[in-house]
Amino acid sequence: MSNNLFISVGIDVGADFSFMSIALPNQTFWGKPFKITHSNLNSLDKAILTIKEAEELNSLKARIFLESTGIYHYPLFCYLRDKGFDVSVINPIITKSSTNINIRKVHNDKFDSKKLALVALKPDLKTSVIPSNLVLDLRNLTREYYNLVDCRSAYVNKLQGELRVSFPQYISIFSKLTVETSLVLLEKYTSPQAFLSARKSSVIKLIMTTARFGVAYAEDKYKRIIEAAKSATAFGYAVPSNFTLIKLYISFIRKYNEEIESVLNLMYKLVDNHSDETFVKQIHLLESIKGSGFLSAVTVMCEIGDFSVFKSPKQLFAYFGLDPAVKQSGKFIGTDVKMSKRGSRIARRAIHTIALVSIGLTRKGDANNPVLRDYYLSKCQSKPKMVALGAVMHKVCNIIFAVLRDEKEFSIITPQQHKLNFLNSTSLAA
Repeated sequence: MSNNLFISVGIDVGADFSFMSIALPNQTFWGKPFKITHSNLNSLDKAILTIKEAEELNSLKARIFLESTGIYHYPLFCYLRDKGFDVSVINPIITKSSTNINIRKVHNDKFDSKKLALVALKPDLKTSVIPSNLVLDLRNLTREYYNLVDCRSAYVNKLQGELRVSFPQYISIFSKLTVETSLVLLEKYTSPQAFLSARKSSVIKLIMTTARFGVAYAEDKYKRIIEAAKSATAFGYAVPSNFTLIKLYISFIRKYNEEIESVLNLMYKLVDNHSDETFVKQIHLLESIKGSGFLSAVTVMCEIGDFSVFKSPKQLFAYFGLDPAVKQSGKFIGTDVKMSKRGSRIARRAIHTIALVSIGLTRKGDANNPVLRDYYLSKCQSKPKMVALGAVMHKVCNIIFAVLRDEKEFSIITPQQHKLNFLNSTSLAA
């Protein structure tokens, strides 16, 4: 038999159990779908014996394919790999886009495992790479970081909602409602009546000890708070529970701040402890990009995983879900083209942040990245702002790919200089 022939084992992975189907090279199934219970070692051993029996009876080696399920496939992948099997992971987009093997619309775990086994027989199948432990550690932490940030944002919105009812004028006093001075004042006084009855010296002292901007700043803030409190007595309605909730939401925001800071510190320690690894060096390369900080660099690299699998910027666009979702059938060509958004949502979030910072201005009024800002402004002349920003995100992806490919820190180059460098490189090559 040809060495290219193999038995395909498709495993549809769930949280507590998985279903396994075995397909032969002629696309027929060997036996029935087999249920694997993750918490039962006997069930796992039976699955191993079933695969080995299929190998012996058909005189072919088995290749095992698991559908990526976020986190649940990792233990099963490592278990099967350690047993000596050839194990790969398939992106669920590939299996979902494959032609249905049944004319009926069927979707269950048994059927999905059979479908996965048949899809895996394709010679041009693309499989995913299991990341290293360092990548997994940092990926878990970055995803939890964003989860905590989103939870904190939810309580900030709740806090604003309570203030809009009971103390609406307070919201605009500080540049940001959640700065330390604002939270401390709300914790201590909370209601407009409490501010009005408090000693001026006590409020000013509290502002100075938290803001540390001096007497003039504290006097100005106190004056605005008192004016807001007086206005709230005319426009504003509250019952005691409103002020109870304000204090409760502030305590939640503080707790989330602590946890966010803790997770970020863990990321710094992990990177510092693995400074010699290629992956960490790639993080530092991305940090050199204007608009990218430590968090954005770690996030992007964790979602990329192994950069060596990407051969062009277009592959990176598609992986991040920044590629256009093309709508075309016959003579019809859709003009309302949007991002496919099929890839990593967190990676898009990080790239969106890098793009926003890149086109922004410093405190002195200088552009963070003059080239990208000029590009953005030129796009805005003919496109909506969000479309223009999407184009900048594509540019950022190009920069990320170039920096990682060339293993060189980022430097701002004008389009003219870039063209000149390209012409010089092609002439030297000739």
